[in-house]
Amino acid sequence: MSIKHCARFVVFACLAATPVSAQHGAHMITTPDDLKWEDVASLPPGAKIAVIEGKMNQEGPITARVKLPANYKIPPHFHPAQERVTVLLGTVNIGMGDKFDAQKTTAMKPGTVLLMPPKMHHFAWTSEETIFQLNVTGPWVVTYINQADDPRKK
Repeated sequence: MSIKHCARFVVFACLAATPVSAQHGAHMITTPDDLKWEDVASLPPGAKIAVIEGKMNQEGPITARVKLPANYKIPPHFHPAQERVTVLLGTVNIGMGDKFDAQKTTAMKPGTVLLMPPKMHHFAWTSEETIFQLNVTGPWVVTYINQADDPRKK
């Protein structure tokens, strides 16, 4: 292939790639001051969420921050899609299984990343205010193992 041919191919490849990059739009920077915290209907009262990217009830990528108060408990539940959690502040104590047992949890401190497969039964608690970043593919759904634990049904 001649240099002239290669140059044409590179220019064509760059032009062909442009619409894919353009689909993703411009970059976005979100500072902590930009976050708008709202109640989370699917979690017990006290939890707050700030959605950075996507819509929690729609298909597609979601990036959100979740804030949990001190002495907070999330009963055993699961999600239909893989969940990626990065602890930013405080400590999330996470356990796996169908029964809440604070003694069978792992303390996730700031910087800890949790990757959980779809439908993994888990529960959590905090002893201090905690903020974590949630990265999932929506829609984000919380299904409680014991339906009586679901705050939407109270």
